[in-house]
Amino acid sequence: MLQRTAVSPIFSSTSSPLLLMAIARRIPLMSFIQHSYHTLHRPSILSCHHPDHRPLARPVKFSSRRAEFCSLVSSAASRIHESSSTVATRVSGRETKAQRRAARNSPEGQLRVKIDMCSKSGDLTEALRLYDEACRDGIPVTQHLYNVLLYLCSSSNAGSFSDLGLKRGFEIFQQMVIDKIDPNEATFTNAARLAAGLEDPDMAFDLVKQMKNFDIPPKLRSYGPALFGYCEKEMADKAYEVYVHMNETGVVAEEAEISALLKVSAGAEKGDRVYEMIHRLRAMVRQVAESTMEIIEDWFKSEGGGKIGLGKWDERRVREGVVKGGGGWHGQGWLGDGPWRVTRTQVDEEGVCQCCGEKLVCIDIDPRETEHFARSLSSLACKKEVKSDFIRFQEWLRRHGPFDAVVDGANISLINQQHFNFHQLNNVVNKLREMSPSKRFPLIILHKSRVTGGPAQHPKNQALLERWKNSGALYATPPGSNDDWYWLYAAVSFKGLLVTNDEMRDHLFQLLGTSFFPRWKEKHQVRLSVSTSGLKLHMPPPYSIVIQESEKGSWHVPMSTDDDIATPRQWLCATRQSS
Repeated sequence: MLQRTAVSPIFSSTSSPLLLMAIARRIPLMSFIQHSYHTLHRPSILSCHHPDHRPLARPVKFSSRRAEFCSLVSSAASRIHESSSTVATRVSGRETKAQRRAARNSPEGQLRVKIDMCSKSGDLTEALRLYDEACRDGIPVTQHLYNVLLYLCSSSNAGSFSDLGLKRGFEIFQQMVIDKIDPNEATFTNAARLAAGLEDPDMAFDLVKQMKNFDIPPKLRSYGPALFGYCEKEMADKAYEVYVHMNETGVVAEEAEISALLKVSAGAEKGDRVYEMIHRLRAMVRQVAESTMEIIEDWFKSEGGGKIGLGKWDERRVREGVVKGGGGWHGQGWLGDGPWRVTRTQVDEEGVCQCCGEKLVCIDIDPRETEHFARSLSSLACKKEVKSDFIRFQEWLRRHGPFDAVVDGANISLINQQHFNFHQLNNVVNKLREMSPSKRFPLIILHKSRVTGGPAQHPKNQALLERWKNSGALYATPPGSNDDWYWLYAAVSFKGLLVTNDEMRDHLFQLLGTSFFPRWKEKHQVRLSVSTSGLKLHMPPPYSIVIQESEKGSWHVPMSTDDDIATPRQWLCATRQSS
């Protein structure tokens, strides 16, 4: 194994410029050059016999930092791929308990446990001490440990990135390359964050581009250091280069990224880009956070926002755009001219803006999208649940359906309750039955433990459960299952109402990864409020809670909220002052 010294990292003539420049901005330049030059020529550091370890033949040229860094990473790709054929084939089959225990108790296993604990506590200093000790003792450092160390270095800060984190982070990244450890997405992302600590988005973007040489697909987080770095430096064109690259690799920007692009575009008075980003928010986010609302509000109030727009436009073309887009937007650009009248307001139950009096529209859902979503949901549920259990549920639905509504029984029974309340659930079920055109029970989904244990054993509750079961309205999900999959699939497949206060934002629903889901929720989710005056079902609104662009050129932007029942939702209304 390659021996390393814990006194100082091993440098090569190829990679040294990167390391020097990595910290040159944080330490007085001349003193650091002198220190580094003497350090690089110390015999103890260059005593390791390795083809990559060569003394510097000439002073470092700082101007070539990114070029030489990219050269380092590119050459590493070929060296790592060449060495991959020599890796011993891993023994197939499951490890025994004894093997796993031996692995945990080995020096490598103990090192992993200790450094993982440092990661949890954010202790960079201790993690680096353990790393240096491992290097001195010849303990192999795995890909996982390198990534944990890079993460700690890239996230260590005290108001700003620490000199220690930056300096050691790039050294560790270099050592990983020298050791021919395969990098992965986390490796490059953490290195890009180090570049962000240098306020160098160019380097961060170069790292993302280098991932292709390793056949590593970037993630959204991989682009963050470069994108946000360019936006902070108000380099709009460079920020959009990153955005284009994201699209080319199939990475979808979320609200934080779109908001950053929106802000830098507004600052540069790039009205077409602002228009594009607001529509991206409309399609991907629908309701925006307070911080995003402020960016949009500032744009409409700005001098640049008032300069852009058409005094006259083709009304027929605008109407065609509305029809083609499904309603709520036309995509024909800014309509009207002159300053905007900008107000934060509310929308009544019928969708009428209380500021301008304009009625918001209801955007229909394509039935084909619903069917496709149901199939995708079924496929995903079969992977996450016991497949035979979920198929049995689908067969049960075919025998007992359709249902006008589906009730998330556990959620409804516990709203404003300390214990599972069958009486509250029964009241909701009866209300839904009265509302149903067929006057039949809604489908009630409960976990099996709720049907057999606890309050379910009370005689009155047993009678309720028996009544629902005999009516074909109760389905008990099997032990170990997640009933969320069951009630969601049933509601989607029957195109019915879903009664739950679950905001459906956890990991399970993130797996769905589709813009259709929030649109479906808006049209189908019924929420419940409980007060001293009784129960109240809040039906889906008769309008779409999404950014809307009217044929008259006005805009309405909804702000996201955790509970728009308790606190009325805020909307931003923007109309031309001349209209």
